Amino acid sequence: MAARIVTLTLNPAVDLATTAPAVRPTHKIRTTGEHVDPGGGGINVARVVHALGGETLAVLCAGGATGRFLTELLDEAGVPHRVIPVSGRTRVSFTVRETLTGQEYRFVPEGPQVTEAEWRAALDVLAGTEGGFVVASGSLPPGVPADAYAEVARLAAARGRRFVLDTSGPALRAALGAGIDLLKPSLHELETLIGRKLPDPAAQEAEALDLVRSGAARMVAVSLGAEGAFLATEAGVLRRPALAGPVHSAVGAGDAFLAGMVLAWARGAAPEAALDWGIAAGAAAVAGVGTARLRRADVEVRYRALNELFRPGED
Repeated sequence: MAARIVTLTLNPAVDLATTAPAVRPTHKIRTTGEHVDPGGGGINVARVVHALGGETLAVLCAGGATGRFLTELLDEAGVPHRVIPVSGRTRVSFTVRETLTGQEYRFVPEGPQVTEAEWRAALDVLAGTEGGFVVASGSLPPGVPADAYAEVARLAAARGRRFVLDTSGPALRAALGAGIDLLKPSLHELETLIGRKLPDPAAQEAEALDLVRSGAARMVAVSLGAEGAFLATEAGVLRRPALAGPVHSAVGAGDAFLAGMVLAWARGAAPEAALDWGIAAGAAAVAGVGTARLRRADVEVRYRALNELFRPGED
């Protein structure tokens, strides 16, 4: 079970994605091409790990009719999961892609109120689950304190597990220095954490390296959207451009990037190769429609392209 990746999602969602010719106020917007996915950061990571042939378990809170629907979607996808029931209804997120402009509009509710007994039950399940890696990802719902992920980090460390965090705002700030092995902010989340814009690669890399060298996290992977991503470690910074290709939906692309990285790491890959697997998974995800939908073969093709570009001759 050393390579098993256990994910934690305290604020999951049923993700509905659709397209419309144009989004206009007060008008009835006719949509087409609906896609429904089980969503939320940790769930997306588990779905991608599963699609890539890795061993995973998604631990999540869910409640109400929407929570039952979310569980049904996970069953259909074949993703192993453990559900902690909550009294509130699981949220529904809605994304509309405007065909006229190619712009994507995302509507994301804050989620249900979660009691202390409910979120602590989730941590108890996490503590009793076997796996060498714990990925906590996504926002915290109302009722869960900002330092909850810091508690998860300490729980993982006490059991000798690698801890990976992808969140933002107060939850991110409260977890720094608590034992994060890999932190994955977007550039916007990093800028919000630092409190200023980081307009160029040098400034971005300096701040990520400072997080590593200050002990906030052992590694920091920053996703840059269309600009690619970079990874800061004690050894320095590795930067990769984004792969060219179609872009149909950016929802869950960062989660796919993280899943590709962590799975490669769990399989013994070096940091450089793990970063390339993350880039490949993210590129495959944006080429699909819906939340973090990808195929293993498409990720492997993109990884080989990166490998040939940066490490020609290596397998």
